[in-house]
Amino acid sequence: MTEAADGRGPSGGATVTDDATMRRAVGAAAVGNITEWFDFGVYGYLSTTIEAQFFPPGNPALAQLATFATFAVAFLVRPLGGLFFGPLGDKIGRTKVLAVTVILMATGTFLIGLIPSYSSIGLAAPILLVCARVLQGFSTGGEYAGAMTFIAEYSPDRRRGYFGSFLEFGTFIGYALGATVSSVLPLVSTPAFMDTWGWRIPFMVALPLGIVGVYLRTKLEETPAFQQLLDESGKREDAEAKHVVRTIFAKYWPTMLLAGGLVVTWNVTNYMLTSYMPTYLKDDRTMSANGGQAISATAAEWLQIGVLWLGVLLIPFLGKLSDRYGRKPILWVGAGGLIVLGLPMVLLLKSGSLFSVLLGLVLMGLLLICFSSTCPSTLPALFPTEVRYGGLSISFNIFVSAFAGTVSLVMSALVLATGDLKWPGYYLMIAGVVGVITLLKLKETARKPLPGSAPSLSASEEATAGR
Repeated sequence: MTEAADGRGPSGGATVTDDATMRRAVGAAAVGNITEWFDFGVYGYLSTTIEAQFFPPGNPALAQLATFATFAVAFLVRPLGGLFFGPLGDKIGRTKVLAVTVILMATGTFLIGLIPSYSSIGLAAPILLVCARVLQGFSTGGEYAGAMTFIAEYSPDRRRGYFGSFLEFGTFIGYALGATVSSVLPLVSTPAFMDTWGWRIPFMVALPLGIVGVYLRTKLEETPAFQQLLDESGKREDAEAKHVVRTIFAKYWPTMLLAGGLVVTWNVTNYMLTSYMPTYLKDDRTMSANGGQAISATAAEWLQIGVLWLGVLLIPFLGKLSDRYGRKPILWVGAGGLIVLGLPMVLLLKSGSLFSVLLGLVLMGLLLICFSSTCPSTLPALFPTEVRYGGLSISFNIFVSAFAGTVSLVMSALVLATGDLKWPGYYLMIAGVVGVITLLKLKETARKPLPGSAPSLSASEEATAGR
């Protein structure tokens, strides 16, 4: 990082990040997201195996609800992680906190692979699973919002959408890899091996990924925006984290609500596709009892994996478009699409036709990436530097935990209680309405400096300006 060529200090001029440092920053942030979502992919695709390994046999419906409840437990503690790690990141810096969160998150995933089964240790098995999920959730509470902050503060103003989109590029890669590994393992191993050690392998892969993340993050300097704050206000380590939390809730609660609206719309769609759909599509018991038609587990898995890899290809393209045309036009397409297409998508998904299911999944995936490509650059731009990590962590995790992380549990319970297979469509439509209301209040953030920060340029932009 250097100062701009006009000779002014960072508070009056622009900061410049060279392209090589920018690439390392994006990679360091994205690897944590790959680790997190690799676990989500594994957990979602091995949900039936987890039911059999960790819960009492004899009641499949109850075991499924218990599996989703265990999945949701991690989201209940995410706000606590956000309250702890977010203000800490505003106090001691982004890189230090992110190095801790990524290794804690990887450790929680790794430990799931070591827990003995219910048949071996009884009720201790689901209890230990819950403990591992709590560790994952607590660390994730500081991970994702911190990674968004990290990339946003490193990115040049005119390319923040493009670089920010690589955070979700990592999300889709992580989930797709987890889903792919979980789907391939049963094909290349015996059922006996899968029941004993095969299902554990994907969870254990998370630890080396976390070690790579720590290495990459500790090799980077602090973000330009936070370094500017240090230069202007002295050592942030002397600031009280409690004061940061009090300031966030007292002064920035309208901003937190605005961020929360985007988070709800984005993540309801996200968890509907990535967490609930694998079970919904192949649950023959529920489908046949309520007028729908399931597809085979193998078909459901591979169709969704294909949609995820499609998202990997398109997210950076949409991120680049958001730099040119703005974040809001793309967000409007996503929110409006949920309202118009929420119910038709679900009707396609429950039809049992492979082509119809694929079309429904593709539509849901395309609407999801309207948010995934733009929100990582939109949300950090709502908060000023001194409370960005804390404000984003707290608001993001509160709304994800309350309305998004519980999607699988709520959908399973509603479909089971009412017999109405269209509930996922209703839920997506409600999320779209929340998105529309939020967008009416949201100001465009593209191509503008982050609040409280000097303008930010890439090295190539500085060279062009100097000619």
